[in-house]
Amino acid sequence: MKWETCDSEWWESGRVLAGVDEAGRGALAGPVVAAAVILDPCCIPVGIADSKKLTALRRNELATAIRQSALAIGVGRVEAADIDAINILQATFRAMHLALNNLEPAVPDYVIVDGNRFKPWKVEHRCIVRGDAISVSIGAASIIAKTVRDDIMSSTIHTRYPLYGFHEHKGYGTEAHRLAIIQHGHCLEHRKTFLTRVVRERHS
Repeated sequence: MKWETCDSEWWESGRVLAGVDEAGRGALAGPVVAAAVILDPCCIPVGIADSKKLTALRRNELATAIRQSALAIGVGRVEAADIDAINILQATFRAMHLALNNLEPAVPDYVIVDGNRFKPWKVEHRCIVRGDAISVSIGAASIIAKTVRDDIMSSTIHTRYPLYGFHEHKGYGTEAHRLAIIQHGHCLEHRKTFLTRVVRERHS
């Protein structure tokens, strides 16, 4: 099984492995959210996959199963204003570090991260391109990050700014979202450094 092939390299060596992934990096609004997950190799929920390839219902079901079976889960978020201040790459690293710092009760001694870049943390790490599709630990982190962020966008942020339809597009650059920005302007949850194209379209 491919999950076992990828993650067992660390499990078989006796290392406590944390998978790390983020959600919301490409959105026009809202926070970037990262999750770190330490799975129990003996109790892995069936069906973990890249969160983007799962329905919302299945993501939520798996998120519940992961929370019930994982040895530790940590979540970190960095808000839109901070993304504008330090750029999205640094904000993503910060969210990932926060997620790792928030892991409890278990502590990892090795970290695998989705993507090709990472700012070193306290322990050794490896970056894996498309890791959420080939590592069950990273896949679990992607599901937790995505479900946490979707809940933030659908509840707190949508309630605060109902004109933008955040409960539907979660801050991503859909046509409906872009039209709402053109009609209402941006709100405090929008990443101003991401809106250049939208502003250009408004005046074209």
